[in-house]
This record gives sequence, C-alpha cells and structure tokens, in this order.
Amino acid sequence: MNIAGVQKFTLLDFPSKVACIVFTPGCNFRCPYCYNSDFVIPEKIEEIKDIFIPENIFFNFLKTRNGFLDGVVISGGEPTLQVDLIDFINKIKELGYKVKIDTNGTNPKIILELIEEKIIDYVAMDVKAPIEKYQSITNVLVNIDNILESINIIKDSNIEYEFRTTIIKEQLSQEDLEHIAKMIEGSKKYYLQKFRNNSVILDPSFKDMTSYSDKELEDISRVIKEKYNISICEFR
Repeated sequence: MNIAGVQKFTLLDFPSKVACIVFTPGCNFRCPYCYNSDFVIPEKIEEIKDIFIPENIFFNFLKTRNGFLDGVVISGGEPTLQVDLIDFINKIKELGYKVKIDTNGTNPKIILELIEEKIIDYVAMDVKAPIEKYQSITNVLVNIDNILESINIIKDSNIEYEFRTTIIKEQLSQEDLEHIAKMIEGSKKYYLQKFRNNSVILDPSFKDMTSYSDKELEDISRVIKEKYNISICEFR
C-alpha cells in the first residue's frame, strides 16, 4: 500500500491506546481547512512520491514496537481509496495490533467490509456539514446517499466509533451543527473540533477564519447531546 508518512507515536488519536499513525496519499475531498494538503493535492503527492515509505520498512518498524504500541491509526488523505487497504490491515492484525481508521464516509461498501471482516477496532468518520452544505465545504460533488449509508453502517456496528466535525464559525452555524446532529442522532460519540489556524492548510485564505469560543461550544454540545440523544458530545 502507498504510505505517504508515518507518525511513530501518539497518545491522542486512538482512544485509550498507544499508537502510531499511517498517512495514505490521495483524497476525494478538497476541504479548504485540511492540514494534510501534501497528502491530498495530486501535484504535491507527486513531489513526495519518491519518499513514500515501503511496506516492508513499515512492518519492520511495527515488529520492533511489539509490547510498546497497542495500535495503528490509518489516516490520510482518505484511506478507503487505497485498493489494497484490506490486505494491509490484515498484515497489521497478524502482528497483534488494534486498528483504527479515519474516513470521510464516501465509501460505505469498504467500511462495511472492514467491519464485517472484523479487522478494524475503531472508526472515526468526519461528517463535514449538513446535507445542503456538503458540496460547498468539500469543494466537490458528493454522493450524499453514501455519506448517510456510512453513518448508518457505523452506528449499527458493534465496534467503537466516533463522528466528528471541524468547525469554522464562518461556515457552520449552530443550526447547521444541529442538522448534522440530526444526521447522526442516537450515536455514541460526536466531537466538535475547533478549527486551528496555526498550521499549513490547503487554502491559505482560511488562515483568517475562526472557530467558536469554548463557552459557545460547551453550550452547543449540551444542546446537541440532550436534543439528539448522543451519549457523548464534546468539543476539542
């Protein structure tokens, strides 16, 4: 599988696990606030193609981390675009690691296969916007039926999961956030992620955009949790 980069250690990205992160190249969205633009824009991917990490090097690394790392996070880009994703995950599982995948939910068939094959332990899906704003925020045509199908597949599964939304105040109103909450009503976890403009992002003009205050997000989280029967709704 194409491995654009590896973060060798994280305590934040896989709940209750010590993990590493694998970044896959390529994405079918163009979210302007994306901070992994090197793994999204084809021209930038081409520039770093020569320093992709060979699979054998990555798996040698994993073998040296047995007993120290608990899991592997597969992020991107959009991992479900990788044609050999399932084979790659099976190799990770053979080494005894837990697997978390980050996804935008555009490939429900792949998500379902990963869950039915019982080769992932956690899935985090980014729900970018309410239905009527998906295209304007992702800057591509989006098959909304696929997004909704992925949400339902994840909600109905027996694995741990979370939904999350990156929030820019100029893009998403509280009403928009409630519309998203309605899409995932009854789910286990929903995280409101504050937009942070302190890193390199896909569209530099978004550097001037803002997020809500902690107090505003606290109030919004409380409303969403109570109104839409979401077990955990927090901001971070």
